[in-house]
Amino acid sequence: MAIIQSTDNDFKELIAQSPKVVVKYYADWCGSCKLFSPKYRRISEAEENKGILFLDINAEENPEARKFSSVDNLPFFAVIKEGNLIEGTATSKEEYLNEMINKIR
Repeated sequence: MAIIQSTDNDFKELIAQSPKVVVKYYADWCGSCKLFSPKYRRISEAEENKGILFLDINAEENPEARKFSSVDNLPFFAVIKEGNLIEGTATSKEEYLNEMINKIR
């Protein structure tokens, strides 16, 4: 599934419409965020993640979405199931993100 660029304007609507959501919070200046982007794309396209909505959100430009997940560092990932935040953490480890995704399968 393609990664959707989200903003405060559509964030709540997107998480309400999809039962399983993964969010990557980033900033344009964040080198680790840029380095993780190809991994995030690969994870979003993996067959086992079919049916999960993947979002990209600029943490600096979208304070409401950032507040929802209590973003405290970047890159920050959140997994949401049926509109509820299950887990959110700052990480650059692909394995840890996969563990988080397993919690919403």
